Amino acid sequence: MDQLIVEFDKALRTLFAPARSVRPVPGGDMPDTLLGDAERDHVAGLMRVNHCGEICAQALYQGQAIMSRDASVRRELEQASNEETEHLAWTEQRIAELGGRKSLLNPLWYGGSLALGMLAGRLGERWNLGFLAETERQVEAHLDGHLAQLPAEDHKSRGIIGQMKLDEARHADTAIGLGAQELPGPVKAAMKLAARVMTTAAYRV
Repeated sequence: MDQLIVEFDKALRTLFAPARSVRPVPGGDMPDTLLGDAERDHVAGLMRVNHCGEICAQALYQGQAIMSRDASVRRELEQASNEETEHLAWTEQRIAELGGRKSLLNPLWYGGSLALGMLAGRLGERWNLGFLAETERQVEAHLDGHLAQLPAEDHKSRGIIGQMKLDEARHADTAIGLGAQELPGPVKAAMKLAARVMTTAAYRV
């Protein structure tokens, strides 16, 4: 019962409490750039997608850690989760600076990601780590796409996404180093499809 309360509290804090960051916000010392209305709305939409992705990451890692029986794997999941919390704080702040809003569907994404993380954890540690590694690889590629779309002069958003990309790559490398199992092609394709649905919806809603 105590563990259930702790996990429920994590969910509530992720969805409704302001996230906190130990590290300074990347690009926080850069001057803000005057963007046109269309550019500002587009960048806010991209950052909303990234914020939604971090909501999903928190739920995934939580579900994976709940099911993991390996203390070293749980530690890595918790460390990755802490950094994802910082990403949550950075994207949340940038959305506010741009006058945007967070996705209204965040509770839905959280619930689905939590279930998926628990399923991955149930399959065993190597598959659990494999799911982590593949998730981070796909997020890294997704962030590359956002860097290509951002206005060149938007150094604040670029700083945030650039640091997130570095962190995600490190998480993937750590999972591989711990013995991650390469996922089958159809599983990777299904993950990409699910991510496309989430990002398309989060950009608009």
